[in-house]
Amino acid sequence: MDAPTLETARLRLRSFQHADLDAYASFCADPDVMRYIGSGSVLTRAESWRQMAFFVGHWGLLGYGIWAVERRDTGALIGRVGFLHPPGWPDFEIGWLLGRAYWGQGYALEAARVALRYAFDELRRHRVISLIRPENRSSIKLAEALGERLGGEVQLFGSSALVYEIFATGRGASPSRGTAPPDPRSP
Repeated sequence: MDAPTLETARLRLRSFQHADLDAYASFCADPDVMRYIGSGSVLTRAESWRQMAFFVGHWGLLGYGIWAVERRDTGALIGRVGFLHPPGWPDFEIGWLLGRAYWGQGYALEAARVALRYAFDELRRHRVISLIRPENRSSIKLAEALGERLGGEVQLFGSSALVYEIFATGRGASPSRGTAPPDPRSP
């Protein structure tokens, strides 16, 4: 399954393509961008490609995953947003990453809002989390702007991560939408 294409006023969320590698690898090679992602290490070009393949594979295996985010007006790749829940992961997570040149312009919030709506309305998820390093004030602010609240803490890649969470019922979902049991394809 390819990722469905979602659009906002300024952004297009779509499947990753091989042509995205140069831009995505440049984001992943930036220590400031990667500081709070995973183990906090930058990725090589080859590791960035493997990560893109992981994102594409997530869609094929589970029916959800990470979108490439591009500006609609220029077609420029600016980052990624979407869902992870591989085996061993704490829960169904929404995450985001933008190239540094695109920080502070509201793009992450805009992309995450449309993705979160997709999780509740199309995937019928009951709960969505964000795993955020305690020092990552920008992501905490973004999670709170999405309506997420602090729900706990877990160990992730050898250090603490805060668990921000939002429930379908907390966003005014009707009883028939967003309250289905967990997807049996989820690990």
